[in-house]
Amino acid sequence: MDYLKAFSLEGKVALVTGGSHGIGFAIAAALHQAGATIVFNSTSQESADAGLKAYEDMGIKAQGYVFDVTDEAAVNAMVVRIEKEVGVIDILVNNAGIIKRVPMLEMSAQDFRQVVDIDLNGPFIMAKAVIPAMIRKGGGKIINICSMMSELGRETVAAYAAAKGGLKMLTKNIASEFGAFNIQCNGLGPGYIATSQTAPLREKQPDGSRHPFDQFIIAKTPAARWGNAEDLAGPAVFLASPASDFVNGHILYVDGGILAYIGKQP
Repeated sequence: MDYLKAFSLEGKVALVTGGSHGIGFAIAAALHQAGATIVFNSTSQESADAGLKAYEDMGIKAQGYVFDVTDEAAVNAMVVRIEKEVGVIDILVNNAGIIKRVPMLEMSAQDFRQVVDIDLNGPFIMAKAVIPAMIRKGGGKIINICSMMSELGRETVAAYAAAKGGLKMLTKNIASEFGAFNIQCNGLGPGYIATSQTAPLREKQPDGSRHPFDQFIIAKTPAARWGNAEDLAGPAVFLASPASDFVNGHILYVDGGILAYIGKQP
């Protein structure tokens, strides 16, 4: 067996939701380098155009589509359009998501529902839309972007943790229900990644010291640093490629070792 060839994505079409920036963009760029044709979505034309420009600057010819992952009718229509214009989706990366850092007793049910709708119902709708064509084609890959909050709780992230915990179990259930059709559904669980979303948690204090939460994360991470979006690239290519054909229902945590570490004695 040619083990390097097992990681090739030549001839594959990969759809990355929320792939115009951040983690989604880094994963899409890695899938492209492995040979995949990249399709991504945004919720606005402005964001899609910015994403297309970013891909173009990297020499990547990507296709951007505007739709909301929580709108089932729009998702179904766009998947049909993508299949006609680009090809059957071989790889789906459910990356689109939001977080609202609000103490539970101060969070409205409406805000809770919005986080769960985007972070959990969205991946369900997307997977449901692409699986039939994957079955007809003989297989496919679904990668759900989970989180350490799929395993752990923390103050202010009740909705996010509930959604990501649910996404972990949705991942396992998709693997269980469609594994016989050569569809592998796995999750990537990022640790604390340095992105625009986490930038407020890494801001320097007026005296030049680290943000208290930044100090906390560095102390809790055996790697002693925040992750970069690029740290997810290799694991994403693995889960999207034939190299992972017998890996199903697994959550691969890319967290610098946080989940393995009890922490230093005070």
